[in-house]
Amino acid sequence: MPDGISRRAFLAGTGAALAATSLGAFGFGALESAQAAAIRPFKLTGTIETRNTCPYCAVACGVILYAKPAAETRGKRSIMYIDGDPDHPTNRGTLCPKGAALLNFVGSPDRLTVPRYRAPGAKEFKEVSWDWALDRVARNFKEDRDKNLITTNAGGATVNRWITTGFLAASATTNEAAWLTYKVVRGMGVLAFDNQARV
Repeated sequence: MPDGISRRAFLAGTGAALAATSLGAFGFGALESAQAAAIRPFKLTGTIETRNTCPYCAVACGVILYAKPAAETRGKRSIMYIDGDPDHPTNRGTLCPKGAALLNFVGSPDRLTVPRYRAPGAKEFKEVSWDWALDRVARNFKEDRDKNLITTNAGGATVNRWITTGFLAASATTNEAAWLTYKVVRGMGVLAFDNQARV
């Protein structure tokens, strides 16, 4: 027996070698290659990763959206898996139950994907284009501001207050986007400005 090997280790090693050669003799030699061929490839192989922010609350957890390339999905890319972003400083890859179920939210048939408009007095909503909806919002903003902007107070000081329109900002945004939103809204004179994080 070689030096440094106990009798127990020697018997265990020879037993394992005997079992392996016996399995090969009985026709199990191709078992390993058959098992390797049967293993399906990792489901996220070849997907396109897009980083985003969870839309639910003010924590603003980072998520990674995985989608098959458009060539594999008849030209329309669709999200097939959503996971927490391990590089995001807020959540470090973890997600709450609502964030973990984002795929159901994204793929829901009840989710609105185009703007809808209900005219005054109408009972039904109708789908409209994004250009039409954004133009209408901008036009209403301008008309209301032109009509109701208070440029000076009773003492004659310039105030530029617009108090007939309010603005609700999104909480799940970056500091840069929040700063720009604040500057634009305050620059228009809006005083009724709040954030979704407080809702």
